[in-house]
Amino acid sequence: MPLPYVLLSAAVSLDGYLDDTGPERLLLSGPADFDRVDEVRASVDAILVGAGTIRADNPRLLVNSPVRRAARVAAGLPEYPLKVTVSGSGDLDPGARFWHTGGDKVVYTTLAGAEVVRERGVAADVVPLGVELSWPVLLEHLYSVRGVRRLMVEGGGRIHTQLLREGLANELQLVLAPLFVGDPEAPRLFGPGGYQGGRLRLVETRRIEDVVLMRYEPTAPGVGRGVCAADRHWLALACDLAAECPPSRTAFSVGAVVVAADGTELARGYSREGGDPVVHAEEAALAKIAPDDPRLASATVYSSLEPCARRASRPAPCARLILSAGIHRVVTAWREPDTFVTAPDGNALLSAAGVDVLLLPEYSSRAKAPNHHLLDD
Repeated sequence: MPLPYVLLSAAVSLDGYLDDTGPERLLLSGPADFDRVDEVRASVDAILVGAGTIRADNPRLLVNSPVRRAARVAAGLPEYPLKVTVSGSGDLDPGARFWHTGGDKVVYTTLAGAEVVRERGVAADVVPLGVELSWPVLLEHLYSVRGVRRLMVEGGGRIHTQLLREGLANELQLVLAPLFVGDPEAPRLFGPGGYQGGRLRLVETRRIEDVVLMRYEPTAPGVGRGVCAADRHWLALACDLAAECPPSRTAFSVGAVVVAADGTELARGYSREGGDPVVHAEEAALAKIAPDDPRLASATVYSSLEPCARRASRPAPCARLILSAGIHRVVTAWREPDTFVTAPDGNALLSAAGVDVLLLPEYSSRAKAPNHHLLDD
């Protein structure tokens, strides 16, 4: 199922704390950064915080700028983004400012927690997810039922930790404040646990008064048949590469990227690259990697189209090239139609050889876009 783009937003001290233990909220950034956050809020469909943040900070989570609210309305959007919270127990104060400001609100909870929320008369839609909370189920519901395409998560640290550990965060916007907290009892941004491996990609750094904004994207592929946010990023890139192909009436336009387990891009390619009229995307990418590169065994191939199992132009189809390279994980957006080849089931060939093959059909329209001249005939 498709999921929203999940953006984690937080400000921390130099030693990694979200707050101190004093009675008042520790302000880690200033007016210019607060205005930046307001701008980000205005750009999303929903804002999520945990129940602990509501209890500790009593936030309103509004778009404060009238100009930005007016722009949302002019674009056909609600004046305020949907406000979302998560509580397994349903222990929520119905008098909190969260419920009485802004637009629509929704509480995701458990079956037991839903009874508590309703008994307390909290002014929000209540969505029980089952006996336990599930982030994938919650995100799928936000996407398919509430129409949320971009979700901003503003805390707390436990929720940020869970989303990163489960590989569900697409972006981290981290503001670093020039002060120390040093109190072991104070809340930290990230807790211990089994995070995905690999380095995050630094997308942007920006000085804002005396703080620094850093934007990161996770890059490490998922493991096995599990799908993470980085898988979606790399598959989207493969679809973008397909648009770079020289057009053809006799072959599909396809893009491919090969990514190591730590998130390092090993190579990319696209159909008919370099003036070769018959080269395929996966073939072009794999040709740029040394055959004895030890990273291939744990790498993932992302291809906008299912790797071919049969081809007339060269002896080795792309599925066989992937197997020969020793790659055990492939992520694709679109099953190959039988436009040029009968029963072109490359995914089945790979699966039969023990490769983990994942199909993310929510990207199929992007994969098909540069091939409409072939599909419309």
